[in-house]
Formats: sequence, C-alpha cells, structure tokens
Amino acid sequence: MWIELRPYIDSGADITLIPLTFGRLLGLELKKEEIKHLRGVGGAGVPVVITEVDTRIGDAEFPVRVAWALEDDLPPLLGRVDIFDRFTITFDQRKEIVIFEPDDG
Repeated sequence: MWIELRPYIDSGADITLIPLTFGRLLGLELKKEEIKHLRGVGGAGVPVVITEVDTRIGDAEFPVRVAWALEDDLPPLLGRVDIFDRFTITFDQRKEIVIFEPDDG
C-alpha cells in the first residue's frame, strides 16, 4: 500500500525530510540511540532519525534515505539524496509544473 505525500521539492536540501506523523503512518519506529540533529540554513536544529523508505515517483520505485523529523511543525521536503540522480527534473515556472523524467543515462 502506498501513502501519497506531496512534499516541497527542495534542491538545496541534501536529504528528504518527513514529519513525525507521516513517519508513524509508514510504521517507522523510534529508537532513541538513533536520534541525530539536522541543521538547515537558519541553523536551528531538528531532531531526526535517518532511515530508508520505499518511494515511488511516477512508475519508478526505489529506496530513499530520509530524515524522519521527531516533530510535526515542519513541511515535508524532497531532497537530492537518492532521488535527483535518478531523474532529469524540469522546473517550468510559467506553467507552474515540475516534471520528473527517469534518467536512463
């Protein structure tokens, strides 16, 4: 079963970030010894657990490393790791669309 998520595409983010509740929907389990602190451009730290989840974009299915935030007050972000190398990504601002085309090369 797949759970749809519509994250912000953040080409400046290294890793995909998902909020606490979404991780729980995926059945992720918290282990206190795995907690790390992720810092963004603003410098504020967010407690996260780095894990891997199966992901589908279009017809492509593959595992992606994600930072599971241990709080809900942040938006889901689609980062570069494990994703951007798989696709040619086109941002068409005039049409307000983003196109992910599998990169076969």
